Amino acid sequence: MSPSFFALLSQIVPKELFANASTWNSTVWQIGAVSGPAIGGLIYGFYGITASYSVVIISILISLLSILMVPSKPLPSINKKESIFSSIAVGLRFVFKNQVMLGAISLDLFAVLFGGAIALLPVYVDKILHQGPEILGIMRAMPAFGAVIMAIMMVFYPPLKKAGRNLLLAVLGFGISIIVFAISTNVYLSAFALLISGALDNISVVIRHTILQVMTPDDMRGRVSSVNSIFIGSSNEIGEFESGSMAKLMGLVPSVIFGGTMTILVVGATFKLAPELRKLNLSEK
Repeated sequence: MSPSFFALLSQIVPKELFANASTWNSTVWQIGAVSGPAIGGLIYGFYGITASYSVVIISILISLLSILMVPSKPLPSINKKESIFSSIAVGLRFVFKNQVMLGAISLDLFAVLFGGAIALLPVYVDKILHQGPEILGIMRAMPAFGAVIMAIMMVFYPPLKKAGRNLLLAVLGFGISIIVFAISTNVYLSAFALLISGALDNISVVIRHTILQVMTPDDMRGRVSSVNSIFIGSSNEIGEFESGSMAKLMGLVPSVIFGGTMTILVVGATFKLAPELRKLNLSEK
């Protein structure tokens, strides 16, 4: 579904509005991520499971009808004889030949891979902050709240001027916020660090999506989005595995510090190895 939506967005939104569309898309997603579970829990608590699932079904039907109302667009020419593995290989070659695209995807991949403090939140809240499930719930919501706040700001102030620099700074700040979270024993400071991590992560998401939209030809959009989904989607699960493994080997706090430090080192390596990304400017103003 994700590659399909990625390709559809470029057909219904003018190129000069890609960044704004990516920001709105991220804003709505984050609002849904924060409010959806809360609304679902309230409906379940007050009206029961039948009402809860009825709301889900109605929401899906509204989404389906909204998509069906989008006018049909001509499809770019494709090679129908190409196998799925050949198609993925073409997408991989395209991404690896583009320094800007590869750098942007790699930054996000390694930030998610090494900066996965969220996976350790239950034990962190219990063992380090000495708090209960209520605080855990608040901590889990903090990155999403930060992302929503930043998304609203980016609607009015998109980070496209000197986008490459902004992307590097956002991921750098993300790594620093993870380290602050790791060494904090104060609930408020830990929550604030997670809030900032979510806000900075959303900057990198918007810039990366804009880079992919602007630099991908129409006939490659689905494949490039698939490659991006493979990289970023798998890094979430692998990142959680990495966090748990490092916590077992190094201890809880050192493992989170290690993840934040590795994220910062990846930013330094990208700055050195991808000068085209470093100099990237997506704003015409």
